[in-house]
Amino acid sequence: MNAVALRQNVLAGLTSSFALVPECIAFALVAHLNPLMGLYGAFIICTITALFGGRPAMISGAAGSMAVVIVALVVQHGVQYLLATVVLSGIVMVLFGALRLGKLIRMVPHPVMLGFVNGLAIIIAMAQLEHFKLTSPDGSTHWLQGGPLLMMLGLVALTMAVVYLLPRVTKAAPAALVAIIGVGLLTQLLHLPTRVLGDMAHIAGGLPAFHIPTAPLNGETLRIIAPYAVLMAMVGLLETLLTFNLTDDITQTSGQPNRECIALGAANIVSGLFGGMGGCAMIGQTVVNLSSGGRARLSGIVSGVMILLYILFLSPLIERIPMAALVGVMFVVAQQTFAWGSLRVLRKVPRNDALVIIAVTVITVFTDLAIAVVCGILIAALNFVWQHAHDIRVDVVDDVHDKTAHDDKTPHSADRKVYRPHGTLFFASTTQFLSLFDSANDPARVIVDCRDLRVTDHSAIAALESLIGRYAQAGKELTLQNLTPRCEHLLARAGVAVPQPAH
Repeated sequence: MNAVALRQNVLAGLTSSFALVPECIAFALVAHLNPLMGLYGAFIICTITALFGGRPAMISGAAGSMAVVIVALVVQHGVQYLLATVVLSGIVMVLFGALRLGKLIRMVPHPVMLGFVNGLAIIIAMAQLEHFKLTSPDGSTHWLQGGPLLMMLGLVALTMAVVYLLPRVTKAAPAALVAIIGVGLLTQLLHLPTRVLGDMAHIAGGLPAFHIPTAPLNGETLRIIAPYAVLMAMVGLLETLLTFNLTDDITQTSGQPNRECIALGAANIVSGLFGGMGGCAMIGQTVVNLSSGGRARLSGIVSGVMILLYILFLSPLIERIPMAALVGVMFVVAQQTFAWGSLRVLRKVPRNDALVIIAVTVITVFTDLAIAVVCGILIAALNFVWQHAHDIRVDVVDDVHDKTAHDDKTPHSADRKVYRPHGTLFFASTTQFLSLFDSANDPARVIVDCRDLRVTDHSAIAALESLIGRYAQAGKELTLQNLTPRCEHLLARAGVAVPQPAH
């Protein structure tokens, strides 16, 4: 790595670490946990995945999608059960990667990916609105008003202006980093009254200590934590692999998804054993890192290590960062994350794909990522099945001298009809397939040339068996020719007697 790349990755890691701190604190508070648990989780997960993961430049940490999953567990059973759950979810992630299931992410259609990034962009933007609220002593919240609101809006606008305009002047340093430090210095020098990071929580602390969760090691504990662990693992893996794909697209490089799953699982295990929250890839912080020039593992390592340094030594400085500066950066991240091109293509792509983009976006915002992606895949799969179910067709050849419809081994006879089906025969197309044959009115001898027919499942085998039975019941001879090796194997395995041509 040359000096320029080294500087870029170090500065990108520093910038993304600033963006990590408030998010991890907020997610810890959502889960009713000590903010330090979120920061410890961010340090451990970010560093380990950066060192050993399969996708350099991707930033992982204590994620909100996983924090929402564990709220009920923490409230009902306490922190020790949570830590045991984090360890168990890590084991599930490791197994997922070891079984090489990371490649399943290829099954996620592109419209689902667009809906995913759009939904998360909206969530990132909406999450920043919470910083425009104040909490009263009685626990109620209300929006900022008057001078404090104008000050907040002004600093947010200044931060966004720096992020947008600075790259036109110089790219010597990440614009987001310059904006955060510049606005921070401005508020300190001019003593501007505005909320700072320290108003969220005090982050000073010591090194994370090894601690085996004290939840009882018995079947009852496993019964309690297993559903949460599996759900955490699935949500974490899903968000990680989708962010993985997005990072591949942005950097025009290819990572190793299974390796990333294993590293993420190991990171969660270590986090649970050292008192940290569970976590996964974070799309907002990843975009910050990438837009700041981060491309190598070093950027993720710097980001993770800086979190620990903030806890140990730099909390007095980091707590003075204005929330407005961080909010401004995250607004820009939301704008950059949103796939604006998807709005232009909504009228150009098939209606079903447009529906998937909109549905995944809306469901991500109002429920959660896992439900949104599953719904998107289901809609896309049903559309695929519907289209292929109607693509099957049959060419009928009545001319006995047409050598393209049958092979030379078939005796020539005027009392014969040749069917040549095209397409995929599977559970959704069997009814359409059978309707294309006329066993009652066909001649005594019928040939089905299967060279262009793909047989895929048990429903397809049952359809062929039914077709053979129909012609046998009508007292007519049906011959299946040119079956593919796969089709012959499936029929033989199912015990279906295939009528052979007469010699």
